[in-house]
Parts: sequence; C-alpha cells; structure tokens
Amino acid sequence: MEFANDKKIVFSGVQPSGNLTIGNYLGAIKNWRALEDEYNCIYCVVDMHAITVRQDPAELRRRTMETLAIYLASGLDPEKVLFFVQSHVPAHAQLAWVLDCYTMFGELSRMTQFKDKSAKNAQNINAGLFTYPSLMAADILLYKASLVPVGIDQKQHVEITRDIAERFNQIYGETFVLPDVYTPQTGKKIYSLAEPTKKMSKSDENENAVITLLDDRDSIIRKFKRAVTDSETSVRYAEGKDGINNLMTIYSCFTGKTMEEIEREFEGKGYGDFKLAVGEACADGLAPFQTEYKRLMADKAYLEGIMKQGSAYAGYLASKTLSKVYRKIGFLQIK
Repeated sequence: MEFANDKKIVFSGVQPSGNLTIGNYLGAIKNWRALEDEYNCIYCVVDMHAITVRQDPAELRRRTMETLAIYLASGLDPEKVLFFVQSHVPAHAQLAWVLDCYTMFGELSRMTQFKDKSAKNAQNINAGLFTYPSLMAADILLYKASLVPVGIDQKQHVEITRDIAERFNQIYGETFVLPDVYTPQTGKKIYSLAEPTKKMSKSDENENAVITLLDDRDSIIRKFKRAVTDSETSVRYAEGKDGINNLMTIYSCFTGKTMEEIEREFEGKGYGDFKLAVGEACADGLAPFQTEYKRLMADKAYLEGIMKQGSAYAGYLASKTLSKVYRKIGFLQIK
C-alpha cells in the first residue's frame, strides 16, 4: 500500500492487554471507520505499552493477534488503513529514547495515568510506566499524525506530545507535526455497569461491570439486567443519574437514537424494560462483528500477512522521520 500525499495522517492504537470492551469499541474503534476515506489512517497494536505491567508471554502473543482481528472485524479496510504491531517497528523505541531526553521530569510526574497505574501496581512501579508518554509521543510523531483518536482519559498524553514536539521544533526547527485530539460526539466514555462513575475497564475484576466484545448474547443481557441504576423509575438523562445516563449513552451508540428519542421511547416504562432493550441492542450490534472476528481468527496466515505488510510500510515511514531527527540532534549516520 501507499498513502496519498494530499491527505493528513491519523494515528491511534490499542493495547493487547485484556479483552477489549464496548468502551474501546464505541469510544474509539467503531468511530475510526468514518476517517478512513478522508485521512491516511494508521492503527497500531501497541504491545510495547502493554509490558509496563507484567504480562504472560503466551497470552500477550495471543492477544496481539486477537486485537488485530478486532480491528479488521470492526469493518476497517486493510486496503485503505495501515495496520501493524508496534514492536515490529524498532523506530518507536529509538525515537522514544530521544524524546525522553526532551521531556521534563515534572511533566511526566503530573500524568494522571502514571498515578493511577502506580496505585494499582504498587509492586511494579517501573521506569517504563513513568516514561510511557514519551513512547506514546514517539508513536504519534514518527508518522506526522495530525489527528489522534483517543478517549478522554488519554487526552493528556496527546497534550504532552504537542509540548514535546514544540520544544524540539523550537530547538532544531520544524521537525514534527503537532497533533490534535479527535473525540467523537457520542461514545466518548463508557462507564462501568457496577460503578457508573468509573470508566469501563478491561482490567476490572468484576466481570459483571464490563461488556467485552466477545461476550455471548446471554451474558450481555444478563450483565445489563444487573447494571446499577438509581432509586427512580424514569428513563431520562440528568445529573445524578449516572447509571441511567451510561445505559442511555450505550443504547444511543448502538441504535443511533438521541437522548430525547430514548426518553420518549421508554416514557412510562420501568428500568427492567429499558435494561433488557439495552442488552438486546448491544448483543444485536455486536453479532456481525463477532461472526467476522471468528472467521478472521480461523485464518492466522491472513492476519500474519497483514502484519508483515503493515510493518514494512510503517517501518519505511518511520525511518524517514527518525533519520531526520538523528541528523538534527547530531548523531553520525553512515549510508
């Protein structure tokens, strides 16, 4: 494949660490399809980020393959979109080290994800967890990405990427493109079904709090029936109704209905009817995806071919940026 020169570049990635949830799907992957005609899109399985917490090697390899299949099953076109695995392109680690040297300690210490993950992994607060934003900046800047589709919780990482890029550009002249965040209007953030003030997380130990993309229909409906709501009975989007607001957002994402339309649809009906409807809409919405996912996972040779093709072209693009950076900072290069 080869990108059109007149299109801006989009870059984003997903860690292969745990089963992806409808939060990942509705908040990110599903919305990426709308971008592939207008932009040159690069989507990466970021396995290097995953090892900031301990991983089982066999599980990591399996989940890397599964994550690629999820990208493809979501309807993204491999003829238009560049897919690859982060560790297959060494330039990510190489540029990350350079950017570490242009990233301030204070900037990294203010990152909320470092604080959150440190609290959850107190026995493994490693340097990689601390410098994670420099690697994420390298992911983005290597490809001159103009747009980065990320969740609200990742917005801070795009902001620090801009800060690092601006600092480097001020010292060495125009080198990096400054990226902007792309946030969809719906599905911005999907919350836990058990604690609807917390983001739905694939690492949540309570399986009833999370809908994974590969949950079967009965499990999906059962989990929505158990979803935490409130003591009222009216289905309406309002402050203080976190559980219902979350379910309405999910229902809106799968049906395309507005909040006002949902309120009218369930006027006079109880939460039981609404929860069942949300579960059925979610299960119906995921069914075509799950069918395609199973087909892809049965064809490992095809998935490996996509990876090899993607890493070759990604490596070509990344090497041009890395060479430019090395030249500007004074590294001796030989041909």
